Amino acid sequence: MTTDRYLSVDQVAELLGTTTRFPRRLIEERRIRYVKVGRHVRIPESAVAEFIQARTVEPLRRPRTRFGRAA
Repeated sequence: MTTDRYLSVDQVAELLGTTTRFPRRLIEERRIRYVKVGRHVRIPESAVAEFIQARTVEPLRRPRTRFGRAA
């Protein structure tokens, strides 16, 4: 049995800092896992974390030059 919390579309939108339209679009395009409970749609917290992790862009680490920039 999982101990995952199921979030409403409004809660996911607040968590992501977006409008409710964005999570609804993710659901419609099946870009995020969701569960239908009757007529309600719930998104597992782990699905939101996976969505964020999959789209996280790490910064590039450039090697430091020894002499700096030329004038």
